[in-house]
Amino acid sequence: MKQQGSSSLMHKCKPYVAMISLQFGYAGMNVITKVSLNHGMSHYVLVVYRHAFATLSIAPFALVLERKVRPRMSLWVLLQIFVLALLGPVIDQNFYYAGLKFTSPTFSCAMSNMLPAMTFVMAVIFRMEKVNLKKARCVAKVVGTLVTVAGAILMTLYKGRIVEMIWTKHMHLHGPHQGAAAAANKDWFRGSIFLIIATLAWASLFILQTATLKRYDAPLSLTTLICLVGTLQAIVVTLVMEHSTSVWRIGFDMNLLAAAYAAIVTSSIAYYVQGLVMQVRGPVFASAFSPLMMIIVAIMGSFILAENIYLGGIIGSVLIVAGLYSVLWGKHKENMEKEVEEMEIPVAIKGAAVDVNGRVMDIVELDDVQLEKAQANGKASEHEHAAASTVVAVTVPADKTRMHGEDEV
Repeated sequence: MKQQGSSSLMHKCKPYVAMISLQFGYAGMNVITKVSLNHGMSHYVLVVYRHAFATLSIAPFALVLERKVRPRMSLWVLLQIFVLALLGPVIDQNFYYAGLKFTSPTFSCAMSNMLPAMTFVMAVIFRMEKVNLKKARCVAKVVGTLVTVAGAILMTLYKGRIVEMIWTKHMHLHGPHQGAAAAANKDWFRGSIFLIIATLAWASLFILQTATLKRYDAPLSLTTLICLVGTLQAIVVTLVMEHSTSVWRIGFDMNLLAAAYAAIVTSSIAYYVQGLVMQVRGPVFASAFSPLMMIIVAIMGSFILAENIYLGGIIGSVLIVAGLYSVLWGKHKENMEKEVEEMEIPVAIKGAAVDVNGRVMDIVELDDVQLEKAQANGKASEHEHAAASTVVAVTVPADKTRMHGEDEV
């Protein structure tokens, strides 16, 4: 019994351990990438190497695991893959790395938490989501989106004073000169705009990917193709933006570590682990852990990079996280409503009958619990409640009788 209880506890803890470990992996990627960019690596080249490594690491799994289920490629799907690669590897990653270079890892992680709110707005624009302000879940998603945007605007326009941590007080005794501070503020604002553009591209990728998977239902193969096409597109962009051949030089250093880590950990392992967790606990559970990455990055950044943490960033981060959970709560309630609707089916169809008015009725067998619910709704009489298992008549449209008849026991 003890072994069974321990095994059950470990099984329940696995999704939590997996998602927490994943946030540490994401946090490490942000810090290592920031160090690499600070040492002069071009973010254009980093995008190329990252997705080249990602293609090589994901392709074997796609070839083996989806060889029997991979659908045929069509011209329309190929065009969608081209756009997905442009949105993800090229626009999203390049603008994110540029924003990370001009701001900080903690700030970048906080801004990326806008993703659910931006995805919701775009889903409404493309009529993939319907907003009914009479329902609490819709109000929660709308309010959460507005709060998230307010937090992002606050973080972009207001930095405030530096918040000293106990372990970083000796690092910030001397503030920057006035000219250096003005230049830093200008770069900070530009970096914020880059991060917003990156998040918008990421949300657009989610919307288009949802539509593409309906036509090409092979997630691993689709990811491989996106990474491959994105690598080719990123090479073209790098050749246009970087005219020196020396930027391509990479050795056994931090640049190689940043590219390999981002590809293997956050593009391969993270994709697989997150997919497993979403199958068991759903996407809302997986999304709920994203603010943890921001906290981990803030602690790691203050130790490793001596990163400044500003009051405006803390207030904005709190608003973004509050908005994030409001949107996720609304989405969770929506998923629960859909599950309830899908479960509302007859327990057992025994046959059909016709009442005195000529209406077709289904004969449904109910047990005690279901009978009590029916009685509470005024659908059962006191005579029917006396039996442990009885029969009640439920009126249904005549055109549905044939469908029910096919399921007769």
